[in-house]
Amino acid sequence: MSNQPGSSTAAEPDNPEVVEPAVVEPAADEPAGADTADARPTGDGPTAVVRPEYAPAALVLAALSIGWLAAMLWSTREAITSTAAGVTAISLSAYALPGVITAALLTGATVALAATNRLGRVTLRFLATVGTGLLVGLLTAVAINLTYADNATTNTIAGTAAAASIIGGALAGARQARVVAALAAATLAAQVFVVLFSRARDPLSELFGAGETQQSVIDAAKWVSRTESLLAGLLVGLVAFLYLAWSRRRAERRDGVAAPVRWPGYLVAGAGAGLLLLLTEVIIRIGGRGLLDLAAALSEADEVAQTALGTSRVDNGIWVLFVGALTTLIAFGRTLGPRPVEDGQDEPAS
Repeated sequence: MSNQPGSSTAAEPDNPEVVEPAVVEPAADEPAGADTADARPTGDGPTAVVRPEYAPAALVLAALSIGWLAAMLWSTREAITSTAAGVTAISLSAYALPGVITAALLTGATVALAATNRLGRVTLRFLATVGTGLLVGLLTAVAINLTYADNATTNTIAGTAAAASIIGGALAGARQARVVAALAAATLAAQVFVVLFSRARDPLSELFGAGETQQSVIDAAKWVSRTESLLAGLLVGLVAFLYLAWSRRRAERRDGVAAPVRWPGYLVAGAGAGLLLLLTEVIIRIGGRGLLDLAAALSEADEVAQTALGTSRVDNGIWVLFVGALTTLIAFGRTLGPRPVEDGQDEPAS
């Protein structure tokens, strides 16, 4: 006799059912053996699909970064080969080194992220990202040695760029792929902005009071640099926030649910561009130390210029770090609504 709802025997089943634990199976496009530590559930019910952390538009970021690295290498080569004197070539190489290293660091991270975007295992993914960064670094070094003049300066640029690519690949092995992609997009936007901003340096210098005296020129240059850093930080913070917000909406449309990125993720994404700029400074002061010392030894004026440029790059990285992080957190905070009232919680009396 079956127990009908509402009958006296409804609470006493004839044959108790044995409920088996739900088995979560990977999706068709999911690699086997994906770790659940980096996974996010999609859908409802016991058969919800678990997908690894995924960064959308990773291939687009990788293509843009490769194009940016190629453009930086080409412009540096044109500037060096156009100089008639070797002394000027050394000075220009030292001046262009930070831009090349930042581009190599960014390209290593984005290419590694695109190559390992669907890998779920943390250890396998990290090894793959490091290997991809090594491959990018080797190709970059070979391209520099084949297109630049064969001398010590070229070898320094090639070796330092290869090391930066490997470090960038290792950074791409982090668990939060969307955060890595967000800071990569923000860094790329900041690099493009710096090039475009160079056209406004002279008008801004005059606006800030640059005159015929050397002190007025120095003071105006400081204000121009601070303005550039402030605007770059604002841009970095907005780009990082917009990418994370867009990636979540895209995941919700595709899977029905998306693992939220908490505020520390937004903080890292906003501060990431500044951190990469400071990391670039560390790399060039270790790997490119010989080139910087050679450029500083050309004359007393070159020594002062190299010291001032190094200090300016550090200050710029710190400004971009803090302004970018603050901008992202403010934008994220504005999306937070009032805290929902849980069921059973007494509402305050009116």
